[in-house]
Amino acid sequence: MAVSAKLVKELREKTGAGMMDCKKALEACDGDLEKSFDWLREKGIAKAAKKADRIAAEGLTAFSVEGNVAAIVEVNSETDFVAKNQEFKDLVQTVVNVIRENKPATMEEALAIDVNGKTLEITIAEASGKIGEKISLRRFEVLNKADDEVFGAYSHMGGKITAVVLVSGSDENKARDVAMHVAASAPQYISREDIPAEVLDREMEVLKAQALEENSKAAKPKPENIIHKMVEGRLNKNLAEMCLVDQAFIKDPDQKVGKYIGNGKVVKMVRYLVGEGMQKREENFAEEVAAQMANK
Repeated sequence: MAVSAKLVKELREKTGAGMMDCKKALEACDGDLEKSFDWLREKGIAKAAKKADRIAAEGLTAFSVEGNVAAIVEVNSETDFVAKNQEFKDLVQTVVNVIRENKPATMEEALAIDVNGKTLEITIAEASGKIGEKISLRRFEVLNKADDEVFGAYSHMGGKITAVVLVSGSDENKARDVAMHVAASAPQYISREDIPAEVLDREMEVLKAQALEENSKAAKPKPENIIHKMVEGRLNKNLAEMCLVDQAFIKDPDQKVGKYIGNGKVVKMVRYLVGEGMQKREENFAEEVAAQMANK
């Protein structure tokens, strides 16, 4: 059937899809706007599925705090260009807000959250089809606090890094400063008590082997008791670098984070860095163009 320009315009405004896609949808659905909308949704999902083999290692992290609940998320895209797009930024904020509101325990529960009549999974898939890149919710965490505890949250480098901390016995300003420190310095543990025994044992073995190797090559080898003290000293230095409360505070390097928060205690910390641990896509435009030509 012939489709009017008015209908195409209306569907385009409603969906954000391209003009030709809207025209095809209306032709396929005999001019029915609702059916055409669903048709485009289906196509958006199909496009997202075709992108499943791509690596989405760019994107944004974000936090959302309200009352006694905080959430932190990482949403990935394929390119940094898309991550700077306002539409993508709005999507990320929607994702973190609905996760905070609904407090899902698993990824499956998170993707099933209702967002204006659609699941979060479909909402993300539609955005993927519209933007033209693979978009995915990689991870999230929900934090709950007691009334006498405070959250601190901080995003760095436009959302490339986000940290959220839960602190007792302190105030929101100090908690935010601690979150800023966590974002910048990436401590692995809050305190030495949190370090697993196997990590301590492995660190000790490595340092001991290094010290013995150095000693075997020394012109004047040290006695065993001196080697032992040397290993202990290096271990303490390494552990201090791993632990939040032992690190030099980023806003005042003359004091440790533990001293800065005084009688306060960091109960929990979460830090997300975009693409952390993921393989970054290697751009090869010649191969990409060749692949596109082959598919035509």
